[in-house]
Amino acid sequence: MDFTFSADQQEIRDTILKRCAAYDDDYWLERDRAGTFPEEFYRTMADEGGLGIAMPEEYGGAGLGITEAAIMMQAIAESGAGMTGASSIHINIFGLQPMILFGTKEQCARHIPRIISGEDKACFGVTEPNAGLNTTRITTRAQKVDGGYRVSGEKIWISTAQVANKILLLARTTPLEEVTSKTGGLSLFYTDLDRSRIDVRLIHKMGRHAVDSNMLFIEDLFIPDEDLIGAEGEGFRIILHGLNPERALLAAEAIGLGRAAIRHASDYARERVVFDRPIGQNQAIQHPLAKCWAQLEAANLMTMKAASLFDAGAECGVEANTAKYLAGEFAFEACHTAMLTLGGMGYAQEYHVERYLREVLIPRTAPVSPHMILNFLAEKVLEQPRSY
Repeated sequence: MDFTFSADQQEIRDTILKRCAAYDDDYWLERDRAGTFPEEFYRTMADEGGLGIAMPEEYGGAGLGITEAAIMMQAIAESGAGMTGASSIHINIFGLQPMILFGTKEQCARHIPRIISGEDKACFGVTEPNAGLNTTRITTRAQKVDGGYRVSGEKIWISTAQVANKILLLARTTPLEEVTSKTGGLSLFYTDLDRSRIDVRLIHKMGRHAVDSNMLFIEDLFIPDEDLIGAEGEGFRIILHGLNPERALLAAEAIGLGRAAIRHASDYARERVVFDRPIGQNQAIQHPLAKCWAQLEAANLMTMKAASLFDAGAECGVEANTAKYLAGEFAFEACHTAMLTLGGMGYAQEYHVERYLREVLIPRTAPVSPHMILNFLAEKVLEQPRSY
């Protein structure tokens, strides 16, 4: 196995880091304080073609893989943009994979170029307040009517819904009590986010204030037949195809954020003098930072393995979940260690690591908790009985 980037992959990383240099830590701190979407950064990524890195060339994309997308997203987070920068374009990178795999040519031609150009912004409507990770128990109902569906229900933790004009929506077209399989009866739609029928309410949260999270209250939303992705009732199976690449991308982002934290802490440790010596000369400072660096590199190997397996069309569920688990845990430790290295100033916004620590809690806990990943690994790898 080759552990080095190809020349083209290295160019992707170098180019993204160069573009991100225009958006320094102060830019992201200002966006975080104001809670405003980083539109300038979003437009830069769209203009550079970054939003289409993993989209087919026939629709204007670069036709590259999740490996290259992971390299790009990692570089964005590592630049200091963190989860704010990564999350602002996250769904553009993988979100329409279900349409590419299961949609019609007409649907792809109609929607994908607009996502790549940044003309459309999308959000992903799956999670519900009373279902959580038990997706088969969602209750948002899509009732078949003449020409389409009427949809009502609730969604929660929907990112970018404040700025989106499109939504990838999972809803139940057959009541749970009428299906023969608990994963059946769910359908996937890609449609307009009609604000006259969808009440979008901001969730005030700990971090990543510039990229919104929301509750959605959907009442009598009409979705035309042509916005159904794949076959009716096959929505759960369809969205499964997007879970592994999302985990790989999220892992890459977490690693990038952890690297940014360790870089800040290492710079500070070289410059901060206490008791007539730089604090980085103390092994109590050196060892935790070195440990975090090593852990992040190990997590990165698993992340790139998962991405390369996905691109090769191979099974990668174990690797993608392992990557997400390791990256989330190790990036959290890196950000916490960075704060401890800076001491009191680590708690000050002007040194930025407190923002990193707030943001790293996202990949540590979402979209699947570390506990659920360990449940999955115990079952699939260690052949233990299913625990949930």
